[in-house]
Amino acid sequence: MQLQTIFKAGNSQVVAIPSDVLANLNLKTGNKVLVGQADDTTIVIKKTSPKIKKSDADFQKWLNVFMKENAEILDELADR
Repeated sequence: MQLQTIFKAGNSQVVAIPSDVLANLNLKTGNKVLVGQADDTTIVIKKTSPKIKKSDADFQKWLNVFMKENAEILDELADR
């Protein structure tokens, strides 16, 4: 473990993840992680899977159909 300092970046509070931890977990800038609280003193950062879940793929398919079927209405609303 390494001692880190929380600092402000824009409206967020940020803590740096040490480069050796990033390398061990094969994490890179832009990767998504889950951040949560395990108990009163423990923060958990969990690596997520880059694979698209079936539910995500199903939603994307539905969204594509919806956008195509309602393109004219959505364009009109966008112009308002």
